[in-house]
Amino acid sequence: MSVKLIAIANQKGGVGKTTTTLTLATALTRLEKRVLVLDLDPHACASLHMRLYPESQSHTLHDLFLAAEDQRGALWKDIIKEVSSQRLYIAPASIRLSELEIDLRDRKNKGGVLADALKLVQDDYEYVLMDCPPHVGILLVNALVACDLLLIPIQTDFLALYGLKLLFDTMRTLNKVLPAPIRYMALPTMYDRRTRACTRVLELLQEKMGSAVFKTIIGIDTRLREASAHGCVIYDLDPQSRGALAYTELAREIMEL
Repeated sequence: MSVKLIAIANQKGGVGKTTTTLTLATALTRLEKRVLVLDLDPHACASLHMRLYPESQSHTLHDLFLAAEDQRGALWKDIIKEVSSQRLYIAPASIRLSELEIDLRDRKNKGGVLADALKLVQDDYEYVLMDCPPHVGILLVNALVACDLLLIPIQTDFLALYGLKLLFDTMRTLNKVLPAPIRYMALPTMYDRRTRACTRVLELLQEKMGSAVFKTIIGIDTRLREASAHGCVIYDLDPQSRGALAYTELAREIMEL
């Protein structure tokens, strides 16, 4: 099955999740793919990065989760924003996404709301990337239920391996009720080949996960951090930088899945 809906998640923060979401999305658009980013994190980092300030949006993904089924089609049109002329679109977050645990408490099939809603728009895009919050909850469950592939950015640091264990625990629980197991692949990030500890973590990932680790490795590149500080992506600063080339390589690898 070709990959179209990609959830980007790790239950440890600071591993490059939002950077990966936005940079990969841009890399795919540069390869002439039409891409939608869903910002499912109540902190709205992806939205803010793309200068879509939640308080100035008439509608956000929070509205979609609460809407009746027959209202979702019209809502998508109000929620999705074109953020560049290069085939990139984003559905912004809201801090009110953090209230969904209570809002959806009595809703039937509450873990499948996003999967059902995406059926209305997913054919308009070649890829849909979901930037997930770094904790277990209804938002992460919705993304995992909806996705064709779970992309797990893992900082090449021993502490990051603990977040991986938590995520696997969540997937094992969901796989008991889903029709097919969640497909996943790990993306090593912030790799410093000069550091023995980084190299050891990378070796452990490749040894334990085998083909479920991307061949692409995202090394440390200060241009990635600079891009984040400037509210842009690395391609806007230096499309020939190591980080930009690595994410282009990742995009090509995903297109071959």
